[in-house]
Amino acid sequence: MLGAVKIAAAQLTCVPGDVTANVKQATELADRARADGAELVVFPELTLTGYELDLIAANPGLLVDADDARLDSMRSTGVATVINCAAPTERGPAIATFVYSAAGELLHSYFKQHLFEHERELFVAGDRDGRFELGGLRFSLATCYDNHFAALLGRSAADGCDVHVASSLYGTGGGVHERATIYPGISRESNMSVVLSNHVGPAGPWVGCGGSAVWRPGGDLLVEGDSSSTGVVTAQIG
Repeated sequence: MLGAVKIAAAQLTCVPGDVTANVKQATELADRARADGAELVVFPELTLTGYELDLIAANPGLLVDADDARLDSMRSTGVATVINCAAPTERGPAIATFVYSAAGELLHSYFKQHLFEHERELFVAGDRDGRFELGGLRFSLATCYDNHFAALLGRSAADGCDVHVASSLYGTGGGVHERATIYPGISRESNMSVVLSNHVGPAGPWVGCGGSAVWRPGGDLLVEGDSSSTGVVTAQIG
């Protein structure tokens, strides 16, 4: 029998280059998600620094590894967490997704495979797909531009994943249309549920358009955030 998980998709305006302040925001949103009954909360791309490539390049202290003590409060909220950040690796900095259990234990680390434009000047690309299991469901992971590549999505579906999780940044302008078409399209074509977490407000060179959301298999929208408010939206999957 297929499992079931209540999932929250978060959206926020990150403080540029301030890991401590952004962990505080993430912790508050995780607490809110838990109060809403969520068992898992998903955050946008580069939540811990904001999408601030120049700041990350200039300050190695903005790189966060999976056991960084600055994450302790977020790992102690009692809800499983998908958090995205700039992280050190043996080959250089990468855009990482860390998945923590409700008890704060690291379940999985994923590194963005398809780097977008100027990201290629700073980060190294990952070479493995991201998977984890929670509540009887199998999850796949992708970060923003990853979701534009059919091969990655096809592997997730073929691997029996039930839920596709996307930590992303889509801005106002053309990003509004991309956000509104790509993610329901993934759910229709792959027959997976899709969870999208997006920025709101200033995010490096863009202004995040919000709309964090959850779609059920087949493309029907379950819940969606607005275009400007910090918060979480929550839906039951499975």
